[in-house]
Amino acid sequence: MDDIVIQAMAKWPNVPDCYGWLGLDARGRWYLRDAQTQARGDFMQARGDRLEHPGLLAFIERNYTCDVRGCWYFQNGPQRVFVELEAAPLVWRLQPQGGACAHTGVQSAGTSRWLVDERGWLYLDCAQGFGLVHSLDMELAARRIEQQGGEVREVRRDELPARFGFVLSPAQLQA
Repeated sequence: MDDIVIQAMAKWPNVPDCYGWLGLDARGRWYLRDAQTQARGDFMQARGDRLEHPGLLAFIERNYTCDVRGCWYFQNGPQRVFVELEAAPLVWRLQPQGGACAHTGVQSAGTSRWLVDERGWLYLDCAQGFGLVHSLDMELAARRIEQQGGEVREVRRDELPARFGFVLSPAQLQA
């Protein structure tokens, strides 16, 4: 976490949490969801405006973590901005030379386990976290699994949050 964020948390310890205003899609893209967007529905119905500023994205990703409930958030100074997730808290990009890199820049230390849901979405569970494999990496994933003799376990999508300890919609916990 950035030093400036830690300092702001100490200076203003009682800033209320923010729910519903930030979303992460299945390709690792961030969306700002203003009040008007939220009124149109949840993240799956109304995404909001895609964030594209490189500095802002880097700041969010450096300060992205989860709480004890499994709710992922961006620590924005003294305020926690909870994230609505389309699929998983991390989106992994497979690296041609091996390993994977999360949308946040975190590198995997190797493949631990592959899972596939009823939609055909592929997930990677490793020591650095659970996440969805980016859709553009399916060919590379298939080759890697085949070369490594890896097993792909089937899983139901609706079981993933409880099984891997994350919450898709922290805003729904507040309702």
